[in-house]
Amino acid sequence: MNYPFPENWPQFFTATMHGWKHLLEEDRYKNIIIGSLRFLKEQSRIKLNAYVIMSNHVHFIWQALYGHDLRDVQASFAKHTSKEFLKLLSAEKALKKYEVDAADRQHAFWKRNPLGTELFTPAVFYQKLDYIHNNPVRAGLCKYAEEYNYSSALYCHTGKDETGLLEHWAA
Repeated sequence: MNYPFPENWPQFFTATMHGWKHLLEEDRYKNIIIGSLRFLKEQSRIKLNAYVIMSNHVHFIWQALYGHDLRDVQASFAKHTSKEFLKLLSAEKALKKYEVDAADRQHAFWKRNPLGTELFTPAVFYQKLDYIHNNPVRAGLCKYAEEYNYSSALYCHTGKDETGLLEHWAA
């Protein structure tokens, strides 16, 4: 009997800035995240259901598409965003606080070993979706989740996706 199970389940993903630094406070750094997600989507590597970009971490609900491994997608995301952060910070001569004493790198932007949890049930999916969208509200950045610009909450409330990144989870 064939069951319609996906090759990869949707995943709740959290990546935190190294040292909990607030690199993502400025929109231009948040836009690097958006650009990386756009690239992954255009390359048919992910389906993105939800996201929020906070000042020192990001949360996504995403799914690796057929033929792609989620660990590779995560690594690609971290590598690309780090390269872009490095470019901006180098131009501003602001790299000093991101220096690390590591054998494999001079600078660190993302904390190692991001959290990824596969979402096997609708109940857990919706719990994580609610968590993502209410993150800016809990942080005092807005009164209503859909007011926060770097989140998919507006899409969930209205169906309007100005980024072109999102796919409804039931699709």
